[in-house]
Formats: sequence, structure tokens, C-alpha cells
Amino acid sequence: MTEKPTALDLPMVDPLPEKTQKYFNACMDKLGMIPNVLKAYAFDIDKLNAFAGLYNDVMLADSGLTKLDREMIAVAVSSINKCYYCLTAHGAAVRQLSDDPKLGEMLVMNWRVAPLDARQRAMLEFAERMTVSSATIAEKHRDALRQVGFSDRDIWDIAATAGFFNMSNRIASATDMRPNDDYHAQAR
Repeated sequence: MTEKPTALDLPMVDPLPEKTQKYFNACMDKLGMIPNVLKAYAFDIDKLNAFAGLYNDVMLADSGLTKLDREMIAVAVSSINKCYYCLTAHGAAVRQLSDDPKLGEMLVMNWRVAPLDARQRAMLEFAERMTVSSATIAEKHRDALRQVGFSDRDIWDIAATAGFFNMSNRIASATDMRPNDDYHAQAR
């Protein structure tokens, strides 16, 4: 690695444990790169495993939310928080999953200008409320999600996704985490 993934002087464990190296190799095979967020956490393998485990649970586990739904939440939250890393990485994912570069850009800039259905709009309104003023969430906000077809389990998953990205946005911003250059050109 020639460039540090963050502004902090926290080099990756070298050599990486075999299990971690296999995970990084799988990233290379699937993505053509090792995301800098993983490199950033690799100074402490326990922290990397905790981050990756929670990420994989929130973003990849079985859910009533689609992968695109979860990526849209990631982008909407990251836009509010102005997280450069997550906007770049997850904006690319939205472009790819939706096959709509315009949608990805709209969500990055202002999700409210995107042509969303009522379900997506309610989901992102809830994620925005969580990001801006979570203490104001009341039953009427959960009911708004139920009215467009979300189950209580889905509401949990919306909250978990928004909560995860609020946390990771803050760490990425505080450490000046930089996205891999490859994300910028993806799905355009």
C-alpha cells in the first residue's frame, strides 16, 4: 500500500493473519480492489473483524430491504453527514445496483430530488430523521413506514442501516478516510 487510507499513522498488521488475507483476496477477486475502509481498520484485526461483521450483517444479511434499499440509506445518511468516503463508495453501489447513474448522483446531492416511490421516500425520510434528530422519532414515524408496507423487522433494519452509517461516517470523517480511486468511475 503506497498511500495511507486515513490521515492517521496506523499501518496494517503485517503480515495479515491467514483468515484476514483470505478475506482481502476475496475482495480483490470480487471487487478488483481492497476497500480502503478495510485497510484502515486492519491496524487492529479485532477492530477490522468487528467492523466487517457488523457491516456484513447490516448490508448483506437476509432482510425485507433490498441491497439497493440499504445502499440508498447509506448514501442519504452520508450526504447529510457530508462523508466523502461513504458518498463515493456507496454512491457507486447505488449507480451499479440501480443501473441508473443519475439516481446515484441525485441521492448523493439531495435524495429529495430523486424520482422515488412512496416506500423509498418514507424509508429515506426516516433515515434522515434518525441522522438529524433521532430523539424526535415517535410512533407516527414508524407508522408512516408501516403504511407503505414495511414490517417491524424492516423498520429495525432501516434503523440499523442508518445507525451504522452515522457511526461509520463519523469515523471516516474524523480520520480523513479516502475512498479508493476505482469507485469514482464505477457504473457511470
